[in-house]
Amino acid sequence: MKMYLTRRNFLKTAAAAGFALPTLNIGALGKVSANEKLHVALIGCRSMGWGDLSDMLITNEVECVALCDIDQTVLNNRAAELEKQGRKKPALYGDYRKMLENKDIDAVIIGTPDHWHCLQMTDACAAGKDVYVEKPIANSLAECDAMVAAAQKFKRVVQVGQQQRSSGHWQQMVEYLRSGKLGTVGRVHIWANFSYAAVKPQADTPVPEGVDFETWLGPAPERTFNPSRFHGSWRMFWDYGGGLMTDWGVHLLDMGLWGLNVTGMPDKILATGGKFYYPQGAHETFDSQTVSYLFDDCIMSWEHSAGVETGPYNRPYGVLFKGTNGTLVADRDNWVVYPEKDKTPEIKVDADYQDHKLHVRNFVECVKTRNFNTACTIENGSLCAKYAHLGNIAARLNTALTYDDAAKAFKAAPEADRFIKPAYRAPWRFPG
Repeated sequence: MKMYLTRRNFLKTAAAAGFALPTLNIGALGKVSANEKLHVALIGCRSMGWGDLSDMLITNEVECVALCDIDQTVLNNRAAELEKQGRKKPALYGDYRKMLENKDIDAVIIGTPDHWHCLQMTDACAAGKDVYVEKPIANSLAECDAMVAAAQKFKRVVQVGQQQRSSGHWQQMVEYLRSGKLGTVGRVHIWANFSYAAVKPQADTPVPEGVDFETWLGPAPERTFNPSRFHGSWRMFWDYGGGLMTDWGVHLLDMGLWGLNVTGMPDKILATGGKFYYPQGAHETFDSQTVSYLFDDCIMSWEHSAGVETGPYNRPYGVLFKGTNGTLVADRDNWVVYPEKDKTPEIKVDADYQDHKLHVRNFVECVKTRNFNTACTIENGSLCAKYAHLGNIAARLNTALTYDDAAKAFKAAPEADRFIKPAYRAPWRFPG
């Protein structure tokens, strides 16, 4: 029996099937009243940060009052784009710390490279700003903990840019899994294959005009300027990112953990990886990697291949739940249930592609109502980032690991502890 559903048809039949979708909570007013504009600032104006701001500005409840970037060309171009849209010219900054002194700012968007997220987010919280921070929330386990602590200490509303949490079809997938119709799930498999993660070598060059490269490096080690480690490909180098494991990994691992209803650490992590597809590539992160997360009742696995873009079920990326009644396969376009014999109907649910707009909208509403339970909380962002970092650490050591999140240490693996907390380059200091 086949049953193909669009998202609209699914919503019509959700109650009968026993599904319930989350609703936004609009409650008591906070610092910014429901009738006032939310004044936002953007740190890191190039890629996803600009996308976050653009979708936030769709509503007339938001006004951009400041932009900050270490690339003067990017900064000037973004300011000009806002003015062309008929918006007020924002204040421009090269130093985010100066920007945070601006009392007119209610919330900040952080769209910088991963190694900068922790300092900027914790400083923003201390300055009394709410925060929309891109994923992964941090480039290390200890930074994840520092960011959670800052949000809680300063009582700030934080949304992590894992927008799939706001997608109707992903929410419906989770509700389907909760219904038990797929049977007992013993395995979750996740994959991501993308060409951009294999980086071609380039020679060092002078720092481009208008770029404050010293500030771009920030707490990371001193290094010469190389285009392959800058705009667009920095995340393939350990000092700044964690490759596909932390880029797509946090999004897709999030769906696996959500579907399994897991909120803690795995019992064990086994991983291996290497530069097998492009051994001469400039990337430091692995272009071929496999990770297994072991739980007491199932296995969740991750694999990626950089430089190629085909994958299982003809999808370059996806999440698969293998149950006793069928197999559910999902990506950002749809999810499909393939029956195990005739134990369950075949189902297909399509996406409506509104997840990012809904995600930033959720942040705006949560800021105005002082609702700290955003669609993707800092605690959930920390969980997913830790899973990705644990996969990388195990692969870098080519071993099996168990991480004690309460003790903030690996069990019987002192060689892995050196990856927990980065050594910040002076004068930058790890958040207290």
